[in-house]
Amino acid sequence: MVTNYLENNHLLLMGKITSDKRFSHEIYGESFYVFDLEVERLSGNSDIIPITVSERLIVPEELTIGKEVIIEGQFRSYNSYENERNRLVLTVFAKEIKFVENDTKSEEDEREEKVSNEVVLTGFICKKPIYRQTPFGREISDILLAVNRAYNKSDYIPAIAWGRNARFCQNLDVGTKVRITGRVQSRNYEKKLEDGTTQTRVAYEVSIGSLEVINENEEENKNETTENEKAAI
Repeated sequence: MVTNYLENNHLLLMGKITSDKRFSHEIYGESFYVFDLEVERLSGNSDIIPITVSERLIVPEELTIGKEVIIEGQFRSYNSYENERNRLVLTVFAKEIKFVENDTKSEEDEREEKVSNEVVLTGFICKKPIYRQTPFGREISDILLAVNRAYNKSDYIPAIAWGRNARFCQNLDVGTKVRITGRVQSRNYEKKLEDGTTQTRVAYEVSIGSLEVINENEEENKNETTENEKAAI
């Protein structure tokens, strides 16, 4: 079965740059940088999301604080080893970046602005969902999704389901294939350290808007039908 990894993990963000770019890493002579993007919610609050971008996609003078951009890419994870401990780091990997000028917005820009934060992921439940209720009775399920990437790699993306989706997710088995649509969000939390002090940290996750279970047998039959139709043309 042919896997389209771009369809497995697709993201669209629109927001304002809130930090200078900082060097992240280099692969085969190609440098990558990280900057922070402020994406507004409908509630008026904002999420501050890290964006990783190749030097080949940007002109350094253009990547300045306050500029409005549209990012198309993927929500990715990698392991960071700090103080002999492994930590999951999440970032948006930009495949395309477009700078938006308010006085010259195209119809396409205006359409994308209506969807300022959307991510679609197809992957596998890789940890038993944790169902819980808040003190106010709100239902939540914490999910960890393994999303396949090329070259036998996977991204491990934490996600949160709410209400009836949370109740549904609590019964999903490890290995279940699902497709989720939602938004990337950031939140602060307090981490208690070994010396008894606390440290404020930022977590990133997907807030799920919709979720569907994918039957792999049906999907394979669909792909085979599509390939047969192409061959017949």
